[in-house]
Amino acid sequence: MPSRYITALWRLAAATLLALGLAGPALAQYSAIGPTTDHGQVNNNQPVTFTADTVEYDRERALVIARGHVEAWQNDHVLRADTVTFDRNTGVVAATGHVVLMEPNGEVMFADYAEFDQGMKDGVLRDMQAILAQNGRMAANGARRTGGEINEFSHVVYSTCNLCKDDPTKPPLWQLRANKAVQDLEHKKIEYEDAVLQMYGVPVAYFPYFWHVDPSVKRASGLLVPSVGVSSGIGAFFAQPYYQVIDDQSDATFTPMITSRHGPQMDVEYRRRFNDGTLLANASLGYEFNSPQATAYVTGQFAYDDTWRWGFTINRASSADYIRDFRLSPDIGGNQDLLASSIYLEGFGVGAYSRLDTDFYQSTNTAIANTKLPVVLPHYQYSYFGQPDSWGGRLSVDADMFNVFRSEGTDTRRASLTMNWERPFVGPLGDVWKVALHNVAVGYDADAFNQQPNFGTESAINTARALPQAAVDVRWPFMRDSGDWGTQVIEPMAELIVAPRTGISQNNKYPNEDSLDMEFSDVNLFGFNRFPGVDRLEGGDRVNLGLHSAWYLNGTAFDTLVGQSYRTFKDNLFAEDTGLHDQVSDVVARANFSPTQWLDLTYRTRLDKDTLAARMIDTFATVGPRSFQVTAGYFYSVDNPYQLYDQPMPPPTTTTFFTPRNEVTLGTTARWGDYRFVMSARRNLQTNQMDSILADAIYEDECFIVDVRLSRRYTTFNGDGGSSSVLIQLTFKTVGTFGFRAL
Repeated sequence: MPSRYITALWRLAAATLLALGLAGPALAQYSAIGPTTDHGQVNNNQPVTFTADTVEYDRERALVIARGHVEAWQNDHVLRADTVTFDRNTGVVAATGHVVLMEPNGEVMFADYAEFDQGMKDGVLRDMQAILAQNGRMAANGARRTGGEINEFSHVVYSTCNLCKDDPTKPPLWQLRANKAVQDLEHKKIEYEDAVLQMYGVPVAYFPYFWHVDPSVKRASGLLVPSVGVSSGIGAFFAQPYYQVIDDQSDATFTPMITSRHGPQMDVEYRRRFNDGTLLANASLGYEFNSPQATAYVTGQFAYDDTWRWGFTINRASSADYIRDFRLSPDIGGNQDLLASSIYLEGFGVGAYSRLDTDFYQSTNTAIANTKLPVVLPHYQYSYFGQPDSWGGRLSVDADMFNVFRSEGTDTRRASLTMNWERPFVGPLGDVWKVALHNVAVGYDADAFNQQPNFGTESAINTARALPQAAVDVRWPFMRDSGDWGTQVIEPMAELIVAPRTGISQNNKYPNEDSLDMEFSDVNLFGFNRFPGVDRLEGGDRVNLGLHSAWYLNGTAFDTLVGQSYRTFKDNLFAEDTGLHDQVSDVVARANFSPTQWLDLTYRTRLDKDTLAARMIDTFATVGPRSFQVTAGYFYSVDNPYQLYDQPMPPPTTTTFFTPRNEVTLGTTARWGDYRFVMSARRNLQTNQMDSILADAIYEDECFIVDVRLSRRYTTFNGDGGSSSVLIQLTFKTVGTFGFRAL
C-alpha cells in the first residue's frame, strides 16, 4: 500500500477517536455522504469510508480537513475533490478543486466548488457540469439543491450532443440555453425559463417556458409534441397528443385533433401488460360528412399455461372514407382493403398443433362489398407430425373444419382430413429415395352454391370425396471437387405419382374457398397438389422431372433448377393459361446467381412448352454493398386468378379472359455515416402508368434525427384519384419531436 494511504489511515483513526469524544453528533452528519432515498435524500445511518493524502483536525474551529485526492463513498454514492472540509459546528461539508459527485442513478456532477448541508439535502455548486442519462449533458454557472428534491440552475445549457473532438469550444449541433432551469427530482422533469433552442450556435426558437422529462425516465405523463399539417382529405389540421402513465403496467395516449374541412376528432390508445399477456386498444371518434364516425382496433394475447394461449384482434370502422381521410388503418399485414378480425385459442404440443378461431372482415375499399365478404364461424385446425415408426417412416395428419357464411354468396360447411406417410432412404450409389402415401378426404354442405365465388349449377349441395395418391421420389446428386474451379453439383430429380383422375367436374360438385389462387412454378413442381388448398385436387397419373445444378467457387454460388410435368391425359381442371392444362406442362425454371457479397440475382420463369415464350417472369436483383444498394424487381404473368372470385370460371380454351400482370419495381438504400436514403418506385407496365413512389432521407446521430419523407400513390383508392404526402420530422433526443405533415 502506498505510504500516503498508510499515513492517511493512521490520521483518520486518530481523528475518529478524537471525534468520538469531542464531535460525535457532527461526524454523524458528515457520514451522510451516501446513497439517496427515492427523493434524493441520503441515508445517514450508512458507514462512510474515505481516503486522502492527508487528514487534519482543527480542534479550535471544529474542522476535519482532508486534502489531496480525497475520495469519500458510502455504498454507490461517491464524492471526489482536492480538498474536503467538514465543519462540526454548522454541519456543512465543503469540497473544492476538481469536485466530482457521482450519484447512485449514474449521474455525474462536476464543479469547482461544492457545499452541502443537512445530509446533502441542501447545497450549492459553482461552475457546475453534469452528465445525465442517455448522453444528457448540462452546464450552469451555479446550482442549488433544496430539500434533496429540487436542483436550481442559473444560466444553464442542456444538450445530448457530443462536442467536437478537434475543437470542443464549437457549439454542438443543438443546445437549449436558458436563464434559469429547475430539475425536479421527485417528479423527474426539467423546467426552463426564457429558453432558446440553438442549432450550431444559431437561435432558431424561443420558449418563455419549456420542460421535458428527466433523461433517466423511460415514461412520464405530459404533453407530447403536437402534429401540424395539411391533408387532402381533412384540410389543415392540428393534433395535440397527451401521454398518461397509469401505472407500471399500463399507459394511454389521448390525441384530440381539429381540422379545417371536417369536425373535431379524438384518438385514444391504451396499452397494458399483464403477467400472462398484453392488451393494445385504439379507438377514435370523429365527425365527417355530417355524421359521427368511429374506429375500434383491439389486440390481445394471453397465455393460459405452457401449452395453451388465446387472443383476439378486433378491427372495425364506421366507414372506409373516414379511415382514408384520417389515416386510421391499423397494421394489418399491408392489406389496406380489408379490416380483419379474429378470436382464437391455440395449443402447442410435441409434434402437434391445434387452433380454434373465428374470423370476420370489413371492407375499407368501396370497390369491395361487405355483403360478399365471408364470416368464418368457427374454424378448427389440427396438425400432427409423428416420430419414425419401426419401418423408418413418419405419419403426419392435418384436420380442418370450418363454417363460412356470407350475406351474398355461398355458405359452406366443410370438414377435411389429410394423412401422409413418408419413408426416405438412401440407395447404394448415393441415390436418395422417398416413398409417400397421401390421402385427402373432404365433406361439404353448402347453400347458395350457384353464387360467388363458385357459380355452380345447383343452389345447394351435400357431398363428400376422397383422393388417395402414392408417390415415389428419387434424386441422384453428383458432386465434383475441381480444386481451383470450385465444386459442381448435378442432381437429376424424378417423381412418379399414381392417383385416380379428377378433372373440371369438381367446379360443379364442390365449393372452392381455399384454392382460388394457383400459380405453377418451380416452388410447386413436385408435390401431390398444385393448388394451395384441398377444395381443388389434382389427380391422375403423372411424372414430374427436374434437373438441379449448382456451382460453388470461392464465395460465388450459381444455383439452377429446371423442370416439367407429364401426365397420361389432359386435365381440364386447369385453365389453358396456367401451363398445366395439357398432357405436357409448361417449363418452369429458377436461377440464383451470387458471385459476390454485393450482387444477388434470382430469376424465376414459366415458359410455353411449344414456343418457350415467357408466361411468367419473377425476378429480383440486389446490387451493391451495404453502404449503397440498388434493388430491382420485375413480375409478369399472363393471368390474374383473383378475378375468379367475382365471375364464373371461363371455358378452358379462353385465353383473353385474364388480364396480364406486368409491373416493375426499383429501389435504392444508401448509408453513409449518419445519413440514410431510401427510394422506391413501382410502375404498372400493363397500363403504362406509375403505381407509387417513395423517397425518405434520414440523418441520425447521438442527439438528433431529421426525417424528410415524400410519397405519392397514383392508384385510386375509394375514388380519391391517388394521394401525396410530405413528412418533415425533427427529433431532439430526450427533449421531443417536432414535425409537419402534408397528406
